Amino acid sequence: MAVETVKRSRHVAAGPALIWARIRDFCAPWHPLIATIQADDGGQVRAFTVQGEDTVYRERLTWFSDTDMAFGYRHLQGINGALSYAGGMTISAAERGGSVITMSAEIEALAARAGDIAEGTAAIFDIGLAALAEPSEQIEVPATTLVEQVPTTPLTVDTLPRLALDVTPTRPGPLCLFLHGIGGNRSNWQEQIGWAGTITRAAALDLRGYGGSTLGAAQSTVEDYCDDILRVADVLGAEKLVLCGLSYGAWIATTFAEKYPDKMAGLILSGGCTGMSEAGPNERDAFRVSREIPLDAEQSPADFAPAVIDVIAGPNASGEARSAMLESMSDISTETYRDALRCFTNPLRKFDFSKFNMPVLMMTGEHDRLAPPAEIKSVATRIHEAAAHPDVRFEVIKDAGHICNVEAPERYNAPMMEFLRRVAG
Repeated sequence: MAVETVKRSRHVAAGPALIWARIRDFCAPWHPLIATIQADDGGQVRAFTVQGEDTVYRERLTWFSDTDMAFGYRHLQGINGALSYAGGMTISAAERGGSVITMSAEIEALAARAGDIAEGTAAIFDIGLAALAEPSEQIEVPATTLVEQVPTTPLTVDTLPRLALDVTPTRPGPLCLFLHGIGGNRSNWQEQIGWAGTITRAAALDLRGYGGSTLGAAQSTVEDYCDDILRVADVLGAEKLVLCGLSYGAWIATTFAEKYPDKMAGLILSGGCTGMSEAGPNERDAFRVSREIPLDAEQSPADFAPAVIDVIAGPNASGEARSAMLESMSDISTETYRDALRCFTNPLRKFDFSKFNMPVLMMTGEHDRLAPPAEIKSVATRIHEAAAHPDVRFEVIKDAGHICNVEAPERYNAPMMEFLRRVAG
């Protein structure tokens, strides 16, 4: 067995956006050696032949990011003697103008074949880079068919603790369940649920103690939230779930996905993922105590909500977005806020990302101070490296803060809807 690394880069005159438009579709036949190509598994797998050969090659997309203009893939079939083959492409802006295109591959192969595979890969990369350097016409992006959001209706699960939801009409496919942050409620998802409901059934849940939901008889645990998700799925008749969580809700969604991976059709994590699960006891205590100080001084969340919004909002957040965030936080009772803080700072353990074989979309705001892009990309990379069959997308929501879905709903919804169309199909 031998390991080979192949990397080729080239400067081209066209700008990054133009080059990315040409290659963004994993199954696009842009490479001149492609004879035939077919998209499988919703565009996640490409099956192709090359000029002068009958061999069918198959590759699976494992990493994707419009933000970074990058994708990664794994070889599945076709290369004789290859034990593993992980490739990728990135597009970046060049200092002198134009773009730098980089193609790379990590190859593990039988010793007798490794050199030949690496040499063939380098030749294929060079031909592809030369083709991308040639001038091309502007790629036309197909117009999006405008559809109306579907209506939502309130629903109450009366078994205690009571759970309140907004729900879209029944549709085939998984249930897309939205989980809000520690300072929110289900109204934070009003710009997402109606659009998600055009693809699959969707629901936005008030977590325990928030909005129309009640607290349990004892301190809430993350296992309690997982049980609530199961209750909602049962009431709505959902066998599979797409959980879409923000911050605290992202931590809950990640916990559920690790515990019940077979129930997951997809996972959308915004502004967080690991929560306090990787913090030490002192850090967790400091987080909780600092936020309980105003509560101990008999202040309610409404009293310190303006200061919190100043921290979590992006610098260009609209007055409407700030008002929505302020309203949802001001509605939280002291009891609920304290309950959530204590739950959040008592995680079960560190996550085992090897269990995350469902499609994962991770997003965070460009100006998120609590879950900055570098931190969320690092976690996305860890999931990609740990999962046996990785399927990870990472995006930064431009000009948005922590509650990125409220501040920039259109920019948030675009990757969300692409993701839902694929996993709910």
